[in-house]
Amino acid sequence: QVQLAESGGGLVQPGGSLELSCTASGISIAPYFMGWYRQAPGKQRELVASITGGGPANYVDSVKGRFTISRDNGKNTLYLQMNSLKPDDTAVYYCNLKGIGSYWGQGTQVTVSS
Repeated sequence: QVQLAESGGGLVQPGGSLELSCTASGISIAPYFMGWYRQAPGKQRELVASITGGGPANYVDSVKGRFTISRDNGKNTLYLQMNSLKPDDTAVYYCNLKGIGSYWGQGTQVTVSS
């Protein structure tokens, strides 16, 4: 059974940083496309950052230069380093793996507020 478990969310002041982690079990992440999505209250879920099995990363314009997605295939873990956080980054963040199926974690809350 494939499971994804996010961690690292929390409350941070504007301008601060957080690192999210997503650890997979039941599957090796190495060959697969993975992404970080977020959903703010009243808004649709959006793809924030993604990374292929080979490593190229893509970002939504609103986080370019502030967020970095990375993966450690040996630890079966996906990361999202978030710097210069803004109140608009407040959302529940989910990791996703696209293989034969599409798998989601339970989400982790990120709140950016003074």
